[in-house]
Amino acid sequence: MVNTMKNEIVKRIENEFKETVDLIIKPIKVTFLQTIYVIYLESVTGSDKVNDYILKNISFLNALPKKKLKDLKSLIPAPNTKVLNNADEIEYYLTNGFTIVIRGKEILALETRADIQRGIPEPTTEQVIFGPKDAFTENIQINLGLLKRRLKSKDLKAKSKVVGRKTKTTINVLYFEDIAEEDLVSHILDELNKIDIDGILDSGNIVEFLSKENKSHFPIIMKTERPDTAAKALLEGKVVLFIDTSPFALILPGFFADFINPISDNYKKSNNINFLKVLRFFCFFFTILAPAIYIALINYNPETIPTSLLINFSTQRDNVPFPAIVEALLMLLIYEILRESDVRFPNSYGSAISILGALILGEAAVNAGFVSPIMIIVIAFTFITSLIFTDQEMVNAARHFRIIFLFAAAFYGIYGIVLAFFYFLIHVTELKTMGKPYFYPISPFDKVYLMKSLLKKNISKDTKRSKMLTKKNFTKQRSNE
Repeated sequence: MVNTMKNEIVKRIENEFKETVDLIIKPIKVTFLQTIYVIYLESVTGSDKVNDYILKNISFLNALPKKKLKDLKSLIPAPNTKVLNNADEIEYYLTNGFTIVIRGKEILALETRADIQRGIPEPTTEQVIFGPKDAFTENIQINLGLLKRRLKSKDLKAKSKVVGRKTKTTINVLYFEDIAEEDLVSHILDELNKIDIDGILDSGNIVEFLSKENKSHFPIIMKTERPDTAAKALLEGKVVLFIDTSPFALILPGFFADFINPISDNYKKSNNINFLKVLRFFCFFFTILAPAIYIALINYNPETIPTSLLINFSTQRDNVPFPAIVEALLMLLIYEILRESDVRFPNSYGSAISILGALILGEAAVNAGFVSPIMIIVIAFTFITSLIFTDQEMVNAARHFRIIFLFAAAFYGIYGIVLAFFYFLIHVTELKTMGKPYFYPISPFDKVYLMKSLLKKNISKDTKRSKMLTKKNFTKQRSNE
């Protein structure tokens, strides 16, 4: 009877994994009537670990006929062993690098994962001159280890979810139990439980599900490849998500100010960094307003421009056959194409190609009379100021509002820019991120978080957490004053 049941489980595995070239089923004869089966997937399992943990300890199996298979747990030095009570669990453990040992109705899973991940790299999208140089990888356990190297506390909790019918992707939800709001954690876990999809291949898929209520172009969930950024967010009361096979962690909620201020600000003196913080906000508004202001001044309010400069502008535009709005849209389109080509080209020569294309196209367009030199300068400054922002979604949001301001200026001049600016303010102030106001700490105003995001407070004076992020643990440090 035992032999029949054993064969049924093995046959089920063979049927479910038929035409799977990396499936290894190794029968081991224990007695004349009993055979133990060792089953694993060669592609995700380390053959040396199967040999060291199981096959080299084959002598222990001779005593098993009189014992339970789970007794093997104490004899084999595998890092993780699981007794499976249901054959339906075999697929999950087998595809996650476990070796399955079967005898009759007894099923044992032993962790023998292959080392198929890359080493810990340096950040590529969030580089800093001074600060940690490690970055997350595609291995969720390594990412968890990088974070726990910085946060050595029993209050750091990690809840695990498996999402995806085919990919069975592991997602870790991390938070500080004594800081983060329970409602925020519960809301995120509920949203993850609602996901029913064949596969999750990257953290970007999770962003789409969690931000489904967001109809805006602005990102409401922050991505980071830096462990120190994730650690800082957790200490403030936010929630961090690790997605297996993705080198980017997700930080929730993500406020507008968080996308403009990089982690490197924390490693510099506040007196020096506050100028750069103000400069970044100036660059954001310049990149969405510059073309619109130029169009409005040229078409509707030329009296605001000094006479000599206005004559110079008029001379430059004498041979241009298009209206200023068409001229601006043409150059914006060309620069967007160059930006996209820069992203797609290999790093070794992508930037060189973009710079060469911009120089050649810009000069040729001016010589051919398609655009004026001043338009080239305005659009170039527009794109230079957008390069400050590393988050691609924030760049896309700036492009969206740049077009809105541009058309408003083309139809109504300065008055149109004012109307579009009111629309921008209404849009960002009513936007929510995980149920919290996106334009916080400006709306609603919070001096504590404002001094940590829009401006940098001296670390010795940064003693309180924001009331928007936590309601039970406000004190970060005791003031020395």
